[in-house]
Amino acid sequence: MTPDTFTRSQWYAIGRLPDFEGAEAKPVRLLSQDLTVSDAAGVLSVNDADGRSLLTQIRYGHLWTTLSDTPRPLYDMPEFDEPDRRLVTAGGVGVRCSGLRCVENFLDMAHFPFVHTDILGVEEHPSVESYDVSMDAEKDEIWATKCKFFQPMASAAASGGQMTEYKYRVPHPYSTILYKTCPIREDVWDLVGLFIQPVEEDECIVHSFILVFDEENTDTGLLHFQQNIFLQDRMILENQVPRKLPLDPRWELPTRADASSIAYRRWLKANELQWGVALFNEAA
Repeated sequence: MTPDTFTRSQWYAIGRLPDFEGAEAKPVRLLSQDLTVSDAAGVLSVNDADGRSLLTQIRYGHLWTTLSDTPRPLYDMPEFDEPDRRLVTAGGVGVRCSGLRCVENFLDMAHFPFVHTDILGVEEHPSVESYDVSMDAEKDEIWATKCKFFQPMASAAASGGQMTEYKYRVPHPYSTILYKTCPIREDVWDLVGLFIQPVEEDECIVHSFILVFDEENTDTGLLHFQQNIFLQDRMILENQVPRKLPLDPRWELPTRADASSIAYRRWLKANELQWGVALFNEAA
């Protein structure tokens, strides 16, 4: 399927800057198209299979490109400009499912006790408390707020179990950002996020990042904590059927805990997104 207008009009992260240092026509796959990235004395360029130069920008520690000549603006994250925050990126990890599935999984708190046992949840506390979901019409993005969950080890900096507050932001069909309680400072939020590079309709590369206040842990320690969480998620994601995301409510039955997922699917549907979506009568 050819990518729909909403999908094609987005900016996509395709790798960290060090990934392309000295690159000479390094192959990259995006939206079922073959691209190449080249580094000419520190200036990165992206070309499609016909040699056409694509628009690029460097934001949030990554190289971004788009297949559109008139893309939608890339969303802002002012936290990247705050002093003392540490940015740790994990590089790209391939996942055999639609990138839309990855976003939805990131929004789901109900799996914490069973997939991330004794880290982000415990089986003795499986309930998801009611939370608020809203649409920012001006920016065309989704927010889930007042999300609370007991976590034995909320982050690498946590010293014990705590009730953690979350805020989820979905500013892009293939990006999602989590704002969570900072265990060492009460006046700020730590950020964890995914920039997803959709390779095929049912395959993607996930570029994850954390933006935190942490003066004790090494980058390696922070990275290992997040990688452990994501690898647990990947096992679940790659076993979901279908691998593309169903938008028809007849396919999967939501619960009260799925309010953010319901809003996300409605938002995708309202924007007429079709690429990476499973049709109700489509074979799994």
